[in-house]
Amino acid sequence: MLPVPPPLLPMLAKRVGALPEGDGWIFEPKWDGFRALVFRDGDQLTIQSRDQKTLNRYFPELAEPLRSMLPERCVLDGELVIANDGGLDFEALQLRIHPAASRVKLLAEESPASLVFWDLLCLGDRDLRSEPFQRRRAELEAVLANARPPLHLTPASGDRTVARDWFRRFEGAGLDGVMAKAGAGAYEPNKRVMFKVKHERECDCVVAGFRWHRSSAHAVNTAIGSLLLGLHDDDGMLHHVGVSASFTAEKRLALVEFLASYRTNALEHHPWRAWAVGQEAAEAAGQRMPGGKSRWSQGKDLSWQPLRPELVVQVAYDHMEGRRFRHTAQFRRWRTDKCAADCSYAQLEVVAPQELAAIFAPR
Repeated sequence: MLPVPPPLLPMLAKRVGALPEGDGWIFEPKWDGFRALVFRDGDQLTIQSRDQKTLNRYFPELAEPLRSMLPERCVLDGELVIANDGGLDFEALQLRIHPAASRVKLLAEESPASLVFWDLLCLGDRDLRSEPFQRRRAELEAVLANARPPLHLTPASGDRTVARDWFRRFEGAGLDGVMAKAGAGAYEPNKRVMFKVKHERECDCVVAGFRWHRSSAHAVNTAIGSLLLGLHDDDGMLHHVGVSASFTAEKRLALVEFLASYRTNALEHHPWRAWAVGQEAAEAAGQRMPGGKSRWSQGKDLSWQPLRPELVVQVAYDHMEGRRFRHTAQFRRWRTDKCAADCSYAQLEVVAPQELAAIFAPR
């Protein structure tokens, strides 16, 4: 048995606004994929997710490279990613979590995954978790010295200037920030002892609908759960780009009254009318409506209520994934001074793609 057996909760990170001050930090690009702990004990191989579930069946193409390039007995920490067209493709990664083995096999051939490693927790009979990260990193570099794609060693540097350069350049390749780790730090499972610095920007969006909050603390349909956000393209079409949520209980109740007048005749000329009508028809027929429950939403009810697309809200976001916000946008303020028609993709900061080859450059 490995000295560090599965399952294991990974070490976590706390979000901060800037690179931490002082000496002794090791910086890395922050990868945007699935967290993955890899356990190898001879022929036994486990790829474990952040929530301690096994990912082996969803990424069959990684079994042979892991067995051929990793030591007989080891435990590594890293990230599962899929690189397409010079950048990371998180949507393609999500599609891999599919119940049909035939579908997984097809996607594995069309869009194979890669593993980027950044920590070594066990080697042979040695539990390395109490060792300083700087020493674990040196041993990881030795372990992966001859590794080839799809296995990679993440770049690392103690130079703050290099970290700032990564933060600026690599975003276009789908990375979403920089990690900072104490060089003298031990590996502490399930504790937020690392730091992550992520991009944050602001933009103005149209509020075109909302979802009710589902909680035992509120009666049904008495509190707002999230606001549905939209942006116009060059042809004036309004696209759903994400949601803003994380309101206080008091704010959720106040939003019901604030949005009430915008619900009147909301569907009459709504740009997402087909989506809303499809939802009503599906509910009547007992079928799943667009945006409703699915295996991807883990049972969440994603049905929505339309609003006349007249309200404008300013939100903070970290980065885009295609034409949508990668994560939930944070409410900043209402923009009563701005016309909804002026909320377009043109206001977003465009980051030039950065080839992943720069990240995987020879060490």
